[in-house]
Amino acid sequence: MYRIDTDELYDLDDEAFEFLRGCASPEGRPSGNDDFIGYCLEEGILTTAKSRDRRPPLLKSPSPSLRYLELQITDRCNLRCRHCYIGKGHGSELTAEEVRTILGEFEEMQGLRVLITGGEPLLHSRFSAINKLLPDFSFRKVLFSNGSLLDEKTAKGLTVDEVQISIDGLQDAHDLLRGKGSFRAAIGAIRTCTDLGFDVSVSTMVHAGNLGDFDAMEDLFNSLSVKDWTVDVPCRAGRLESNSDLHVDPETGGRYLRYGRGDGLHSGTYGFACGLHLASVTAAGAIAKCTFYADRPVGAIKEGLRECWNRVHHIRLDELRCYCEYIEACRGGCRFRAETLEGPRGRDLYRCKMYDILKS
Repeated sequence: MYRIDTDELYDLDDEAFEFLRGCASPEGRPSGNDDFIGYCLEEGILTTAKSRDRRPPLLKSPSPSLRYLELQITDRCNLRCRHCYIGKGHGSELTAEEVRTILGEFEEMQGLRVLITGGEPLLHSRFSAINKLLPDFSFRKVLFSNGSLLDEKTAKGLTVDEVQISIDGLQDAHDLLRGKGSFRAAIGAIRTCTDLGFDVSVSTMVHAGNLGDFDAMEDLFNSLSVKDWTVDVPCRAGRLESNSDLHVDPETGGRYLRYGRGDGLHSGTYGFACGLHLASVTAAGAIAKCTFYADRPVGAIKEGLRECWNRVHHIRLDELRCYCEYIEACRGGCRFRAETLEGPRGRDLYRCKMYDILKS
C-alpha cells in the first residue's frame, strides 16, 4: 500500500489488505482488529472523516508492478547545461491529450508516483492544461525543474505534491554547469516552494567542479528542510561527452555517492537490478525502461503503456558479473552506466567504489 501524501510504502498481509479494501467500499467500515485500526489511525492511513476523493478501481497490477513513471512532457529547455544527457532538444512535446491518456493508463496499472520532467517542463506550450488535469489522478505527482522559472506566482498555481530542483554544487560549481545566476534562481525556487507547503527534494550530479561542496550542500539542504537528496554521477551522454573537464573517474566519483538520502525512482526487489519498477516516456512519444535508453525504446505510447511495459526485460542480478556482499543493496548500480563501462553484464564501477569505501 502506498501513502501519497508522505511517499511511504507499507507491506500488507492478506487480512490487512481485505480490511482496508473493505474500508473503501460503499458498505462502510468493516469489522477488524482494534489494535490494527488504532495503528492505521495513528499513522494517518485511515481517518474518521468522510472523503470526497475519487479513487480508481483496485485492480491487480502487472508483475513486476510499474510503480514509477518518468514522464518527459517536453525536451525544450531554457538552460544549456554542460552535462545534459539530452543534448540539443528537437522541440518535441507530448500533447495534453497524450499526457491524460498515459496518466490514465498508469493509474489503471496501480502506479504510485509520476515524475514530470523535460527539458524544463514549465516550458511546455500547454503546461497550464497539463497542470489542471493532474488532480484527476490518484498517485503522487512530482515536478522536476531547474527552478529558474519557478517564481511565487507560478509555484502557487502548481497542482503537484512535490517539487524536485537540480542543485549541482554551491554557486560557482552549479553555475559552471548551468550558467551564471542559475544557482541563485534554484535556491530561490526551493525557498518559495517550501514556504508554500510543497515537499521539496534536490537532485545533484557529481562533477569535477563540485567535489569540495558536498558537506556544505548537506548543511544547506538541511537548513532548507529538503525532503530527499538524490546524488548520482552523470552518464557520459549528450553534452557531457564533449565536456571532458567535468568528468570524474570511478575512483573519485564513487566516494560521493554515499551522500544523499531517499530511494528515488530506481529501487528494486530481491534478485533484480535497479529500475525494476520504472518506465520512461519521452517527449517524442517513445516508451523505454529508462530515459537513458530512449534510443532503444520498447514501444510507443500509441501502443499503450501496459503493452510496452510487458516488453521490458527486467534484469536479474544473477545475469550480472556482480558478486560482492552488497549486491542486494547496490542492485548492480546504474545499468546504463555499467554497460557504458563494462558491457551488458558489467559492473557500475562508481557504485563498486562507494561500497569499497563503506566496507573500509
